[in-house]
Amino acid sequence: MQAMHVSPFGGTWYPGGCEELERLLEDLFARSVERTGPFLRDGALGFVVPHAGVEYSGCVAAAAYRHLQRHPAQRAVVLGFAHRGGPAGVAIPDVDGYATPLGEVRTDREAMARLAARQPFREVPEQRICDHSVEIQLPLLQWAAPQMQVVPLFVGHLDGPARDAAAEALAGLCGPGTVFLVSSDLTHFGRAFGYQPFAVDSAVSARLEELDRGVMEAAASLDAEMFLAAIRESSATVCGVAPISLWLRTLETAGGEEVFQQTLDYQTSGEITGDYDHTVSYGALGYFRAPSFCLDAQARALLLESAQATLAHLRATNDPKAVPQSATPESLAQRLGVFVGLHQGKRLLGCVGNPTGRDSLAVSVPEMTLRAALEDPRFPTVLGVEGPIEIEISVLSPAKPVRNASRFRIGEHGACLDLGSRRGLLLPQVAAGREWTREQFLGALSMKAGMGSQGYKNPRARLSVFRAQVFATGE
Repeated sequence: MQAMHVSPFGGTWYPGGCEELERLLEDLFARSVERTGPFLRDGALGFVVPHAGVEYSGCVAAAAYRHLQRHPAQRAVVLGFAHRGGPAGVAIPDVDGYATPLGEVRTDREAMARLAARQPFREVPEQRICDHSVEIQLPLLQWAAPQMQVVPLFVGHLDGPARDAAAEALAGLCGPGTVFLVSSDLTHFGRAFGYQPFAVDSAVSARLEELDRGVMEAAASLDAEMFLAAIRESSATVCGVAPISLWLRTLETAGGEEVFQQTLDYQTSGEITGDYDHTVSYGALGYFRAPSFCLDAQARALLLESAQATLAHLRATNDPKAVPQSATPESLAQRLGVFVGLHQGKRLLGCVGNPTGRDSLAVSVPEMTLRAALEDPRFPTVLGVEGPIEIEISVLSPAKPVRNASRFRIGEHGACLDLGSRRGLLLPQVAAGREWTREQFLGALSMKAGMGSQGYKNPRARLSVFRAQVFATGE
């Protein structure tokens, strides 16, 4: 057994001097705040993180590592792989720790020994599998949470039963104090990678993002088979397919409260260098249980206050001006889907939302209030309405694609249905008081999407589910 493995990537994949590396990491973490905002969600189970040279992918990776900086764990299970080819199964390097310019990272030898005693895990010499997919994560981890131990794992070929066995073993490590870091870049585009499905022209950036979004949405299913099928269909050159699919299967096996994936940041090396002839995509994805997306009482009250003030100003002056909150805690800087509904008793006056979370909640809620009041094409504006108007706000979790309708839970999930240009969305509370079955809810969703009552059964249609935290004035 090697006492300490000195990482060979210092001085090549990242600066070899401590001070220079610290300056780079400080800059990358600061730029990450500028790109993605200050909000950091608690309770992360794991992250997908890129592994290119730190100068290139480190800013995107920092969107994940900043969560560990704020909410550190005791142990990181790093799922990487050997780019040059490694043994089948899951290889565990025979090391007590790693040395980088920032110091030493200790391994959790006890956890590694427990895994090594089970198939398809096995201990192998470090020199056989040494790879940047694992070791590029170490300086970032040291900067964010220097006291964390690591469990380095190199995921090789796994058939279905082997993946299930590995996931069962890894699920035993899930829990408070442990976070998973799943190492993968996204699309590798260009002749050097043997992958150029479209021309390098003015649309290349948008086409790359569309391709990568498809990969990330497939991972959001938390369904390893659904993810692998999407990779086969698109032929996307995602290098970490094996660790990602094992991670998704681990989440399925671990069970517990429902988990959702959130995209924390995304960028391509082409955007950084201006060279799209040869570009690699980077994504940071976070995995959180459903309660992590719920707002506290203060944040809910502030959003209702803003919506009420915006609506009152509109009705008094006819001026469509968004009135901001009187205070803006960090939680209102997060980008989540949100809908605002306006009611008088059981009468709906308007309901409009932004399901993708392109803006912060602080910005979206007053904006959606104005749109619900003025722009819902199903209803006249509220400008002529007399009497009090109740406001209902629904803050959405990220959406999760599901393989079939059996994964939809009536009374818990809202749902989206997409087929080409046709799209429908129903919030979970639509079923309240109607005593709908799953089939009736999905039939209504299909009708809203213009696909007929059985549209959700179309194999080409994409069904996604989400949860919503619903709160209203007068509660």
